Amino acid sequence: MRIGIFGGTFNPIHLGHLRSAEEVCEEQGLDHVLFIPSARPPHKETGVLVASEHRLAMVRLAIARNPRFRVSTVEIERGGCSYSVDTLRTLRTRLPAAEFSFIMGLDTFGEIATWKEYESIFTLCDLVVTSRPPFDEVPLRAALPVAVRPQFCYRITTRILEHRTGHRIIFQRINDLAISASSIRQRFHRGLSVRYLVPASVEQYIVRHQLYARRVVAH
Repeated sequence: MRIGIFGGTFNPIHLGHLRSAEEVCEEQGLDHVLFIPSARPPHKETGVLVASEHRLAMVRLAIARNPRFRVSTVEIERGGCSYSVDTLRTLRTRLPAAEFSFIMGLDTFGEIATWKEYESIFTLCDLVVTSRPPFDEVPLRAALPVAVRPQFCYRITTRILEHRTGHRIIFQRINDLAISASSIRQRFHRGLSVRYLVPASVEQYIVRHQLYARRVVAH
């Protein structure tokens, strides 16, 4: 079984996330994509991070109608900082026969050297690196941390980086939507419409629970 791993805060999940996962799932021939909301992201500010139960609920609502999309609570159950290398090791233990493809944007891939035990990630799964607006394609080898470049062989015909373990790094251009969770939060805070930016079910959930509404301080 071929499984895509799509981690993130999903604060909130939006149509850009869903479209990216759909295109990677289709192009890479994945059986399904596993959405994994983080407990506490190590590289992001947590001041505007809503509780994990809300983010998990929004993911479940967003993917409910796609039979190839699933959700995992592995990081929320583990608690603490959500490190991808720990998640990958857990999933490989639980599903030893599965082939995993870790999905990330090109901007995130450029920061991978700051991740915990990042070199081990290349030994645990394939990486599918997706384009981000404005679609500036950077050669994957140039984006690799210098320390690990000798571990990879570049296949010119396929434009794929192959690790010495056989795992690959694949660049995929997608019709990525220029939507960000931060802009959605700001629009909620300002009382502006988020229609067509998030699924209707997610918008209704946010409004019902007042997740990103402006807080009025009593004097």
